[in-house]
Amino acid sequence: MAQANKNAISPTRGEDYPEWYQQVIKAADMAENSSVRGCMVIKPWGYGIWEKLQYELDSRITVPGH
Repeated sequence: MAQANKNAISPTRGEDYPEWYQQVIKAADMAENSSVRGCMVIKPWGYGIWEKLQYELDSRITVPGH
């Protein structure tokens, strides 16, 4: 008997990418919806990732001679 393929996040990325992305962010506890429509509150995990991205981008953008 074949088993149905279950995903932890529904819908799948291929079915509805924007909704899938929102579900991944919520499941990872990186952010949550705010009372302001279209805005999210970044949680500590999400902010930590943002800080690392900022550092990497800043170091690449501010390279002398470029």
